[in-house]
Order: sequence, then structure tokens, then C-alpha cells
Amino acid sequence: MKIESNETILKGSWVFKDGSMTNDSVSQRIENLITKYLIKIGEDNSGWNKLYRDPEDNRYWELTYPESESHGGGAPQLEFLSEQQAKNKYKLP
Repeated sequence: MKIESNETILKGSWVFKDGSMTNDSVSQRIENLITKYLIKIGEDNSGWNKLYRDPEDNRYWELTYPESESHGGGAPQLEFLSEQQAKNKYKLP
């Protein structure tokens, strides 16, 4: 369930299955990562964007919902942020 060292972005999608919209395997993986593996560090003022840290390699990951026109912001996306990007956006010390 870890994030591989060569991964920099995980972009989920919604798929139509059995008559309804559901999360694809990437969205399900993101959900598992943020609930069972990554450590939540903070969130932005909107509350939509959240910053996580990988406990193994200390890389920062930002959870966003880039399809804002979709219900609930659409499917999730986890994207690697450099330490400087994380410090600037999330006001880390």
C-alpha cells in the first residue's frame, strides 16, 4: 500500500459501474493511503486541500479534488510536493 519512490502523482477517476458512479482503483488506493498510511500534517484555508507526509521517506503529498465542477469536487488526486512547496503553501515551520 506504500507509494513507490518513482510515483509523483496519483489521479483518481469515477467510473460508471452497475448503474452508478463509483471510485476507480486509484481513488480507492488514495483513500486507503490517507486513512491507513499517510500522516495528515494540515489543510489549507478552504479545507479542501490537505497535506500529508509519508512516514517512510518523509515526502509530502497534497490531496486535492481538481474537478471542481463535479459533485463533491470530483475524484481525489494525491500529488508530491517538495518540502519548499509544502512549507510555502501550508505555512510549515
